[in-house]
Amino acid sequence: MTSNEQQKQQTALIVGASRGLGCALAEEYLKRGWQVIATVRGSTHTPLHDLQASAGDRLEIERLDIDVPSDIKALRQRLEGRSIDVLFVNAGISIEPDKTAAEMDTEGFLRMMVTNALSPMRVIEALDTLVAPGGVIAAMSSGLGSVANNQDGGWEGYRASKAALNTLMRSYAARQPVPTRTLLLIAPGWVRTDMGGDAAPLDISDSIPRVVDVVTSQTGCSGLQYLNRLGETVPW
Repeated sequence: MTSNEQQKQQTALIVGASRGLGCALAEEYLKRGWQVIATVRGSTHTPLHDLQASAGDRLEIERLDIDVPSDIKALRQRLEGRSIDVLFVNAGISIEPDKTAAEMDTEGFLRMMVTNALSPMRVIEALDTLVAPGGVIAAMSSGLGSVANNQDGGWEGYRASKAALNTLMRSYAARQPVPTRTLLLIAPGWVRTDMGGDAAPLDISDSIPRVVDVVTSQTGCSGLQYLNRLGETVPW
């Protein structure tokens, strides 16, 4: 490896980074010296914007609502010619987590399916050619997306949406003619965020640095893996 290759700055594209886990991912990659492109949904000031004071031009903020196909297309056009080393799609909403499938609102269920499963895959399909050979395409899944581990129920709509994400990612992986990129589904653990709530046992600092460690350690591995923040395989 030449000195120029050693000094080449790597670029991470974090989709869904306005706050919570996505913002923490952006911050962690910045701490590690990466160039970061991170997306927010609206035009208001977010915790992600607070990182720019220290990150400067190493943090680029793009606007994207992943549920709007024209937004995805526009982002792809704006990033034309860029080379991405890690594409990490972080998306997750939870609606009526205490209700059973029979009780939950149809519109709420559909929103979770679109935002948590369909839209992340649309983003991956649109942006995957920007990811350099040997790079990583990762999606933020959940341990609740494991069908095999569902012994207690609860969070039924959210579970279904993350299981759907996992299935769609497997279909995507199966369609790749030659595996040139690492494909990951990551379960970050139950983390104290606006969605995770105060009862969650993990702080963001317990989860996200380890998630980035897992992505780094798996870089260059072919095939799709479903892993937790410790790098352990999660049963499908």
